[in-house]
Amino acid sequence: MNTNPHHLLGAYVLGGLDPADLTLFEAHLHDCGACRKELAELEKIPMLLDALPVPDAVALTAVPGGSDAPDFSVPARLFDELARRRRTLRRRWAALAGALAAACLAVGLAAGPLLARPPQPDATYSVASGGGLQVNIDMARKTWGTELAVSGSSLPAEGTLSLWVRDRAGGEDRACAWTATPSGKVKVTGATPLQLGSISSVELRDGAQRSVAVITVP
Repeated sequence: MNTNPHHLLGAYVLGGLDPADLTLFEAHLHDCGACRKELAELEKIPMLLDALPVPDAVALTAVPGGSDAPDFSVPARLFDELARRRRTLRRRWAALAGALAAACLAVGLAAGPLLARPPQPDATYSVASGGGLQVNIDMARKTWGTELAVSGSSLPAEGTLSLWVRDRAGGEDRACAWTATPSGKVKVTGATPLQLGSISSVELRDGAQRSVAVITVP
Protein backbone atom coordinates (compact mmCIF):
# COMPACT_ATOMS: atom_id res chain seq x y z
CA MET A 1 0.00 0.00 0.00
CA ASN A 2 1.26 3.48 -0.84
CA THR A 3 1.84 5.49 2.35
CA ASN A 4 1.18 8.85 0.66
CA PRO A 5 -2.47 8.91 -0.48
CA HIS A 6 -1.90 11.93 -2.73
CA HIS A 7 0.42 9.83 -4.91
CA LEU A 8 -2.49 7.50 -5.60
CA LEU A 9 -4.41 10.18 -7.51
CA GLY A 10 -3.18 9.18 -11.00
CA ALA A 11 -3.94 5.51 -10.46
CA TYR A 12 -7.34 6.39 -9.00
CA VAL A 13 -8.26 8.44 -12.10
CA LEU A 14 -7.39 5.49 -14.33
CA GLY A 15 -9.22 2.98 -12.17
CA GLY A 16 -6.11 0.97 -11.31
CA LEU A 17 -6.06 0.90 -7.52
CA ASP A 18 -6.28 -2.36 -5.66
CA PRO A 19 -9.02 -2.53 -2.98
CA ALA A 20 -6.74 -1.52 -0.10
CA ASP A 21 -5.32 1.54 -1.88
CA LEU A 22 -8.78 2.46 -3.14
CA THR A 23 -10.17 2.53 0.39
CA LEU A 24 -7.19 4.57 1.62
CA PHE A 25 -7.42 7.14 -1.19
CA GLU A 26 -11.18 7.62 -0.99
CA ALA A 27 -10.88 8.28 2.75
CA HIS A 28 -8.11 10.81 2.00
CA LEU A 29 -10.15 12.37 -0.81
CA HIS A 30 -13.03 13.02 1.58
CA ASP A 31 -10.82 15.26 3.72
CA CYS A 32 -8.47 16.78 1.11
CA GLY A 33 -9.83 19.70 -0.91
CA ALA A 34 -6.63 19.97 -2.95
CA CYS A 35 -6.96 16.37 -4.17
CA ARG A 36 -10.64 16.89 -4.98
CA LYS A 37 -9.75 19.95 -7.06
CA GLU A 38 -6.96 18.13 -8.87
CA LEU A 39 -9.24 15.14 -9.45
CA ALA A 40 -11.79 17.41 -11.16
CA GLU A 41 -9.05 18.65 -13.50
CA LEU A 42 -7.93 15.11 -14.36
CA GLU A 43 -11.32 13.46 -14.83
CA LYS A 44 -10.98 13.46 -18.65
CA ILE A 45 -7.59 11.76 -18.62
CA PRO A 46 -8.92 8.19 -19.18
CA MET A 47 -10.79 9.27 -22.31
CA LEU A 48 -7.70 11.06 -23.67
CA LEU A 49 -5.45 8.09 -22.97
CA ASP A 50 -7.83 5.75 -24.76
CA ALA A 51 -7.40 7.93 -27.84
CA LEU A 52 -3.59 7.70 -27.69
CA PRO A 53 -1.36 4.90 -28.98
CA VAL A 54 -0.08 2.95 -25.99
CA PRO A 55 3.60 3.94 -26.48
CA ASP A 56 2.60 7.61 -26.46
CA ALA A 57 0.57 7.13 -23.30
CA VAL A 58 3.52 5.40 -21.60
CA ALA A 59 5.82 8.22 -22.69
CA LEU A 60 3.64 10.70 -20.85
CA THR A 61 4.60 9.01 -17.57
CA ALA A 62 8.31 9.68 -18.00
CA VAL A 63 9.86 11.56 -15.12
CA PRO A 64 10.62 15.21 -16.04
CA GLY A 65 14.32 15.91 -16.64
CA GLY A 66 14.93 13.37 -19.38
CA SER A 67 14.99 10.22 -17.25
CA ASP A 68 13.65 7.09 -18.89
CA ALA A 69 12.35 5.78 -15.60
CA PRO A 70 8.55 5.86 -15.47
CA ASP A 71 6.58 7.51 -12.72
CA PHE A 72 5.40 4.53 -10.70
CA SER A 73 2.56 6.52 -9.19
CA VAL A 74 0.76 5.18 -12.29
CA PRO A 75 1.18 1.38 -12.05
CA ALA A 76 2.44 -0.49 -15.11
CA ARG A 77 -0.63 -2.70 -15.01
CA LEU A 78 -2.71 0.31 -16.07
CA PHE A 79 -0.85 0.54 -19.35
CA ASP A 80 -1.20 -3.18 -19.87
CA GLU A 81 -4.93 -2.63 -19.45
CA LEU A 82 -4.86 0.27 -21.93
CA ALA A 83 -3.08 -1.93 -24.44
CA ARG A 84 -5.61 -4.71 -23.94
CA ARG A 85 -8.51 -2.32 -24.43
CA ARG A 86 -7.03 -0.94 -27.63
CA ARG A 87 -6.41 -4.45 -29.01
CA THR A 88 -10.00 -5.41 -28.20
CA LEU A 89 -11.28 -2.25 -29.88
CA ARG A 90 -9.22 -2.96 -33.02
CA ARG A 91 -10.55 -6.53 -33.17
CA ARG A 92 -14.12 -5.31 -32.84
CA TRP A 93 -13.70 -2.77 -35.62
CA ALA A 94 -12.00 -5.36 -37.83
CA ALA A 95 -14.81 -7.85 -37.22
CA LEU A 96 -17.43 -5.17 -37.90
CA ALA A 97 -15.72 -4.09 -41.12
CA GLY A 98 -15.47 -7.71 -42.24
CA ALA A 99 -19.13 -8.35 -41.49
CA LEU A 100 -20.18 -5.22 -43.38
CA ALA A 101 -18.05 -6.16 -46.37
CA ALA A 102 -19.48 -9.68 -46.39
CA ALA A 103 -23.02 -8.32 -46.11
CA CYS A 104 -22.45 -5.88 -48.98
CA LEU A 105 -20.99 -8.67 -51.10
CA ALA A 106 -23.93 -10.95 -50.33
CA VAL A 107 -26.41 -8.20 -51.17
CA GLY A 108 -24.51 -7.43 -54.36
CA LEU A 109 -24.50 -11.08 -55.42
CA ALA A 110 -28.20 -11.42 -54.65
CA ALA A 111 -29.21 -8.15 -56.25
CA GLY A 112 -26.98 -8.51 -59.30
CA PRO A 113 -29.19 -10.99 -61.18
CA LEU A 114 -32.28 -8.98 -60.25
CA LEU A 115 -30.78 -5.74 -61.53
CA ALA A 116 -29.61 -7.42 -64.73
CA ARG A 117 -32.99 -9.01 -65.40
CA PRO A 118 -35.11 -6.98 -67.87
CA PRO A 119 -38.57 -5.86 -66.71
CA GLN A 120 -41.21 -8.51 -67.30
CA PRO A 121 -44.22 -7.58 -69.47
CA ASP A 122 -47.72 -7.59 -68.01
CA ALA A 123 -49.09 -9.45 -71.04
CA THR A 124 -47.63 -11.19 -74.09
CA TYR A 125 -49.45 -12.04 -77.33
CA SER A 126 -48.36 -13.51 -80.65
CA VAL A 127 -49.76 -14.42 -84.03
CA ALA A 128 -48.36 -16.50 -86.90
CA SER A 129 -49.44 -17.34 -90.44
CA GLY A 130 -48.78 -20.21 -92.78
CA GLY A 131 -46.42 -18.05 -94.85
CA GLY A 132 -43.97 -17.80 -91.98
CA LEU A 133 -45.07 -14.38 -90.74
CA GLN A 134 -44.85 -14.06 -86.99
CA VAL A 135 -45.56 -11.11 -84.71
CA ASN A 136 -44.95 -11.01 -80.94
CA ILE A 137 -46.10 -8.15 -78.71
CA ASP A 138 -45.19 -7.59 -75.03
CA MET A 139 -47.44 -5.12 -73.24
CA ALA A 140 -46.44 -3.28 -70.07
CA ARG A 141 -48.71 -1.12 -67.94
CA LYS A 142 -47.60 2.47 -67.45
CA THR A 143 -49.17 5.32 -65.52
CA TRP A 144 -49.69 7.15 -68.81
CA GLY A 145 -51.03 4.15 -70.77
CA THR A 146 -49.42 1.02 -72.27
CA GLU A 147 -45.98 0.33 -73.71
CA LEU A 148 -45.80 -2.21 -76.57
CA ALA A 149 -42.58 -4.04 -77.50
CA VAL A 150 -42.98 -5.48 -80.99
CA SER A 151 -40.83 -8.15 -82.62
CA GLY A 152 -41.58 -9.89 -85.89
CA SER A 153 -40.22 -11.90 -88.78
CA SER A 154 -41.24 -12.57 -92.40
CA LEU A 155 -43.01 -9.20 -92.46
CA PRO A 156 -43.49 -7.15 -95.66
CA ALA A 157 -40.05 -6.03 -96.86
CA GLU A 158 -41.11 -2.74 -98.42
CA GLY A 159 -43.04 0.38 -97.48
CA THR A 160 -44.06 1.64 -94.07
CA LEU A 161 -45.57 -0.61 -91.43
CA SER A 162 -47.63 0.65 -88.50
CA LEU A 163 -49.13 -0.79 -85.34
CA TRP A 164 -52.67 0.22 -84.38
CA VAL A 165 -54.35 -0.35 -81.03
CA ARG A 166 -58.13 -0.58 -80.76
CA ASP A 167 -60.02 -0.05 -77.49
CA ARG A 168 -63.19 -1.81 -76.37
CA ALA A 169 -65.30 1.23 -77.23
CA GLY A 170 -64.24 1.06 -80.90
CA GLY A 171 -61.65 3.85 -80.89
CA GLU A 172 -58.13 3.31 -82.18
CA ASP A 173 -54.69 4.80 -81.77
CA ARG A 174 -51.46 4.35 -83.74
CA ALA A 175 -48.81 3.07 -81.32
CA CYS A 176 -45.83 3.21 -83.69
CA ALA A 177 -44.70 3.08 -87.33
CA TRP A 178 -41.45 2.06 -89.02
CA THR A 179 -39.87 1.52 -92.41
CA ALA A 180 -39.93 -2.12 -93.48
CA THR A 181 -36.60 -3.94 -93.49
CA PRO A 182 -35.31 -6.06 -96.40
CA SER A 183 -34.95 -9.02 -94.03
CA GLY A 184 -38.57 -8.77 -92.98
CA LYS A 185 -37.51 -8.66 -89.32
CA VAL A 186 -38.26 -5.92 -86.84
CA LYS A 187 -37.91 -5.06 -83.17
CA VAL A 188 -39.46 -1.75 -82.13
CA THR A 189 -41.21 -0.20 -79.15
CA GLY A 190 -44.46 1.73 -79.31
CA ALA A 191 -46.81 3.43 -76.88
CA THR A 192 -50.46 4.29 -76.53
CA PRO A 193 -52.40 6.34 -73.98
CA LEU A 194 -54.92 3.48 -73.81
CA GLN A 195 -54.72 1.47 -70.60
CA LEU A 196 -53.94 -2.22 -70.99
CA GLY A 197 -57.32 -3.28 -69.62
CA SER A 198 -59.17 -1.27 -72.28
CA ILE A 199 -57.31 -2.70 -75.30
CA SER A 200 -59.36 -5.13 -77.39
CA SER A 201 -56.99 -5.78 -80.30
CA VAL A 202 -53.69 -4.83 -81.94
CA GLU A 203 -53.36 -4.68 -85.74
CA LEU A 204 -50.31 -4.50 -87.97
CA ARG A 205 -50.90 -2.60 -91.23
CA ASP A 206 -48.83 -2.02 -94.34
CA GLY A 207 -48.25 1.28 -96.15
CA ALA A 208 -51.63 1.06 -97.90
CA GLN A 209 -53.32 0.54 -94.53
CA ARG A 210 -54.11 -3.06 -95.35
CA SER A 211 -54.22 -5.44 -92.41
CA VAL A 212 -51.15 -7.67 -92.22
CA ALA A 213 -51.86 -9.31 -88.82
CA VAL A 214 -54.38 -8.92 -86.03
CA ILE A 215 -53.99 -9.93 -82.40
CA THR A 216 -57.14 -10.11 -80.31
CA VAL A 217 -56.73 -9.26 -76.61
CA PRO A 218 -59.17 -11.21 -74.41
